[in-house]
Amino acid sequence: MSSVLEITDPNFEEEIFHTKQPVLVYFWASWCGPCQLVSPSINAIAQTYSDRLKVVKLEVDPNPKATAECQVKGVPALRLYKDKKLLASHEGAITKQKLIGDILDPHLS
Repeated sequence: MSSVLEITDPNFEEEIFHTKQPVLVYFWASWCGPCQLVSPSINAIAQTYSDRLKVVKLEVDPNPKATAECQVKGVPALRLYKDKKLLASHEGAITKQKLIGDILDPHLS
């Protein structure tokens, strides 16, 4: 079982762009109410998809470089990367079913 890996600006590029698996990046903030609603889904996705997806989370306020690089305008935000390419993007609260159906399943075959 895999868990969500917490990353920061200094290790962002290594954890996202230098990995073989697709990576789901979850941008969040401690003051964000919708982030607290989405977090359990992100944790469940990390466990369910651990064989074919790496899941990381990055707190936006102390990590402005990665937040800007990924053009995050609001939280919660999700970015799905594979082979250094952005495959899918979402900002705002999202249900686990919609996350799986709209973002993950189309790109994780």
